[in-house]
Amino acid sequence: MVTYPSTYGVFDPHIKALCALVHQHGGRVYVDGANMNALVGVAAPGEFGGDVSHLNLHKTFCIPHGGGGPGVGPVCVVEDLVPFLPTHRTGASASSVDAYVGSAVEPTPGRPKVASALSGGSEVPAGPSVGAVSASPLGNAAVLPISWMYVRMMGAAGLTAATETAILSANYIAARLADHYDIHFSGEVDGLKGGGVAHECILDLRPLKDSSGVSAEDVAKRLIDYGFHAPTLSFPVAGTLMVEPTESESLHELDRFCDALIAIRAEIARVEQGHWPQDDNPLKHAPHTAEALLKADWPHPYSREEAAYPVSSLRRQKYWAPVGRVDNVHGDRNLFCSCVPLSAYAEADKQA
Repeated sequence: MVTYPSTYGVFDPHIKALCALVHQHGGRVYVDGANMNALVGVAAPGEFGGDVSHLNLHKTFCIPHGGGGPGVGPVCVVEDLVPFLPTHRTGASASSVDAYVGSAVEPTPGRPKVASALSGGSEVPAGPSVGAVSASPLGNAAVLPISWMYVRMMGAAGLTAATETAILSANYIAARLADHYDIHFSGEVDGLKGGGVAHECILDLRPLKDSSGVSAEDVAKRLIDYGFHAPTLSFPVAGTLMVEPTESESLHELDRFCDALIAIRAEIARVEQGHWPQDDNPLKHAPHTAEALLKADWPHPYSREEAAYPVSSLRRQKYWAPVGRVDNVHGDRNLFCSCVPLSAYAEADKQA
């Protein structure tokens, strides 16, 4: 299985050679469509050399991951794999699949012959088909109209513009942050600041952990003080942030985000220089709640103003975190509530 562009946020120039090598040794290649935000309107997964591609509709086509259930989206295969597609009792007959394959349009020179088929058929698997693999042959009817409306309203030109904007936005962020953070993977494009990425870029914060004690999680929590939900944390590489702006954010918002990360890098520098202790600085205690800032006792070496308003724009519009630092690992390992019983709250009310 390969993802294109890769999960590292770069266009791999060797994708066709990689697929050909797998084929030479009798293998098959599945091309994951998770990063279609960088492909729609500008590239065709069928030309990469793969044999199967699931064009997931989540993210790129406006529905949640999984669409409220199993992965949703068309499964496209090369011609000789069509007989292996799943069948379903409520779908088309097995013969209609043969007819569909027979009507496959011949590709232009240089392109592989690719076909897709309905997840339809009879109750009994026909030929080599594995039979039904889900309760519905056509996915989740509750959410698929969202993707349909998006495609219809955007049109071909709009979808292409969305892809181009997503790629441009990611490269803009990489270029602005390249002097402050290590862009972990890039296309190494000469003359392009940030090296050239696809629709996302990965900021490597591991060197900062060594120099200041500040972790990627600390930066993610501090971003909340600046009014931002953190990017993807520690995936696909531990100790990193993966920034995926998509086409939706304005230039103003991209600049505000970059300004926040640049300001956070300056805060880390103060820790590196010894102005703030490694265990007591705005990043280690982020996010800061209004309740914490209003307490009479303030034991930290940084001011309340530095905690709450690290940039002046926050004075005009500020998001206040409802809770302070949460132990992510503890929460992940203890999925069931360990709260005190309700009777304890009643007793506390009586005492109050």
